Amino acid sequence: MPSPLIDFTQDPELGSIRLIACDMDCTLLADDKTQPENMPELIERLHRAGVLFCPASGRPGPTLQLMFPEHRHEMAFCADNGAHIIYQDEPLYKELLDPAVYREIAAATEAEGTGTAVLCAFDKAYVPESGRVHHEAIEVYYKSIEYVDSIEDLDVEANKFTIYFPERNSRSRYEETFGPAFGERLDVACAGEEWLDFMNKGVNKGAGLRHLCGRLGIDIADAAAVGDTYNDIEMLEAAGHSFVVANAAEHMHDHARYLIPSNNDRGVAALIEAILAAKGY
Repeated sequence: MPSPLIDFTQDPELGSIRLIACDMDCTLLADDKTQPENMPELIERLHRAGVLFCPASGRPGPTLQLMFPEHRHEMAFCADNGAHIIYQDEPLYKELLDPAVYREIAAATEAEGTGTAVLCAFDKAYVPESGRVHHEAIEVYYKSIEYVDSIEDLDVEANKFTIYFPERNSRSRYEETFGPAFGERLDVACAGEEWLDFMNKGVNKGAGLRHLCGRLGIDIADAAAVGDTYNDIEMLEAAGHSFVVANAAEHMHDHARYLIPSNNDRGVAALIEAILAAKGY
């Protein structure tokens, strides 16, 4: 049985938190993909209190930055599941996939037949022409999309490969096909029910959080992580303060210490308010 979680208000060291790494989908964002209405105000208050807010997502950096237009220039972003770290508009860390590797994953995706390949090249996503039918779902996460005859013909700088599964069966596709084929060479993570992400070994949100804290001189014991699903596990386990939303699957309780309200009940906003109160802001 998963360990029982403690209510977030019982964290005795909320006032020591200097950085919040926060997942987006099903964590900060409600099911309708909206942020808390007062999120710009909360980020501004965090900034005044000396706390850095860092969205941590499988989304690429440019897409994440567009979601925080008021404060993007003073924020950090852990993009592409930790393969791209941005701070105050400057890249702090970039990870590159070997083109031979992403071509191999593209071929495997085509052979498997139920998913659509997406090659993430920092500010652009490449998708096979056959995937255009899923454009509406893909453009939620990738604002600049180029449809190509085949990803196997490309030779570009890319830091992540992801597969979109319209049948919402990413976990079974990982367990039955892609995990056995690539799990020993790459970090392969389910990013919700529809997406399966491939990064170089050792690349994940937790490693991204460590890179960011190290570069900024923040003790990771003073970092908070908030998440809900598989690709948040390393981040939750790395941070000194770990929180999952009430809508997270029960197995995620083994990877965090504290519970916050659900995404639809704006649990992240409640956590931020508690941190600000503990700091006297």
